[in-house]
Order: sequence, then C-alpha cells, then structure tokens
Amino acid sequence: MSPSSEIMPKKTSTTSKEKPSTEISEKPGVLYIGRIPHGFYEHEMKNYFTQFGKVLKLRLSRSKKTGLSKHHAWIQFESAAVAEIVAKSMDNYLMFGHLLKVKIVPEDQIPENLFKGANRRFKKVPWNKIEGRKLNKPLTREVWQRRIAKEEKRRLEKVAKMKDIGYEYEPAKLKVVDPKIKDKAMN
Repeated sequence: MSPSSEIMPKKTSTTSKEKPSTEISEKPGVLYIGRIPHGFYEHEMKNYFTQFGKVLKLRLSRSKKTGLSKHHAWIQFESAAVAEIVAKSMDNYLMFGHLLKVKIVPEDQIPENLFKGANRRFKKVPWNKIEGRKLNKPLTREVWQRRIAKEEKRRLEKVAKMKDIGYEYEPAKLKVVDPKIKDKAMN
C-alpha cells in the first residue's frame, strides 16, 4: 500500500435522492397578525412575509359592507418552524406607528374555514347599484295590488282614529289595478 492511500479516506457516494427528514415531517404553521396599519394589505403583506419563507395562504379580514380592513389577518407558512421564527421576530414590531401583534395559532384552534377566500383579491359588493336597479325595475301587477290593499287598510285605520276624536271625513278612493287586457292581435 502506498502511504497516500492510508491518509486519504475513501469517498462514499452521496447521490442519494432522499430529502432531509425535517422537511418531510414538517407541518404548515399559522400565524395571527393583529393591529395591522392602514396601507399594509394583502399584496404588501405577502411581499413582506415571503422574506421569511414560502407563504401558502394569507387572509386579511375585511368588512363586507365597506370593504375596508378590520386590521387583523392570518398567514399560513409552509413550515411551522418558519412561523415560529416570524412570530418571535415580528411580535411588537413597530410599523407605520402601529405595534404589530403576531401570535402562533395552535393547530387544534384553527377553524375549518379560516382561509375561506384567502389569496383572492377582495371585491367590494356595489350595494348602492344593486338597490338602485331594484328601485328602477318596473313593478308587477301583484306588487301594485298588494300596495293598494295596504294603503286602503292604512286609510281605514286613519278614518277610525279620526272618528274617535270626533272628526269625520271620507278618504279619496284609490284606483284599482285592472287585470291586463289581452290584445286581440296576439290571439
């Protein structure tokens, strides 16, 4: 044997395709983030928190009525270890004059539909336009008949009250909605 072979250890092949066991068994971690400042929304949050690791889901709570932020969110990271690091480093972090509150949410406390609507752009429902369309829509004969019946009932109650205090009057009669006249040309 040569002296160089004794000193140099034999090389072992490291071509195994196995991943480290920590990545395989790692579960995703969920964080609660509170006291979120104005202007730090979904897109900005996703960009900011990807510096720590891969963000799987992000949901910022918003008001259904106005579409504005409720100033708290949930983020799911690919790894629970990354989520723990983020919670330690970002808790009480001063951002735009607000102290962020970042806490780890235990797996047993995560609701089933917590991330419902996550990773989607929030679209405000235009309630004013919807109600305006309802008001502009022509009313059917059934609706007019109900309205007339209700108004007649209201007027009769008013007459009864006025009679109790000693005043008699005859209310004006309302027009009755006639059934639709069929055109002879259509028959």
